[in-house]
Amino acid sequence: MSETSARAQARRDKLEAMRAEERRQATRKKNLAISLTVIGMFVVVLGAVFAINRFGPGSGGAATVAGESQLVRADSHRVQTAADGKVTLVEFLDFECEACKAAFPAVEQLRKEYAGKVTFVVRYFPIASHFNAERAARAVEAAAGQGKFEAMYQRMYQTQTQWGEKQVPADDLFRKFAEEMGLDVAAWDKAYDDPATLARIKKDLADGQALGVQGTPTFFLNGKKIEPQSAEDFKVAIDAALAG
Repeated sequence: MSETSARAQARRDKLEAMRAEERRQATRKKNLAISLTVIGMFVVVLGAVFAINRFGPGSGGAATVAGESQLVRADSHRVQTAADGKVTLVEFLDFECEACKAAFPAVEQLRKEYAGKVTFVVRYFPIASHFNAERAARAVEAAAGQGKFEAMYQRMYQTQTQWGEKQVPADDLFRKFAEEMGLDVAAWDKAYDDPATLARIKKDLADGQALGVQGTPTFFLNGKKIEPQSAEDFKVAIDAALAG
């Protein structure tokens, strides 16, 4: 090989080495970018999980009650009333919430076991991410105007799988419930669409937020937030309140 050819080959080898180094750097940058993206996605997912957990049953929030009037108002729905008024259980609920549906049978059983001893109060707390939650609350409140609060309240949980977790308005189905209950449907329609009905629901929601409610179901027993994990936990807390 001539001297000229050797120098040319050396230049080609040097150029190839430089290109190889550039490819290695590009690969490192790409891997770093991928790593950062994965980390970023993990942070987003972790944040989403945290947010979801904040809206889980009995989650978060201040345990201190800002005022008794915010906990139970004169127009709050009482599904059972104790004559002595010694013990009151308040539930902030969302009819589309699966955890609320799971708690429903336990609450109904407690009502039977503590009939005449404990006042049970229901407050609306429809969560914005539940497509039909506010509609369900409006349907129940519209029925309440005809003395059928409890019947519609129960119907919502009994039929939740038909309309819950769907992105389709359930107005017609809720109207059918009103018909099946023998309500004055024209009056129910008017109440369902009345801004005053939604304002009534939003008042409950605002009270719940002021009390530190962040998710559903959230329970307050004699003004103190409790987080029962079972029916037995409920009984222990109620029995202690009755004995106090």
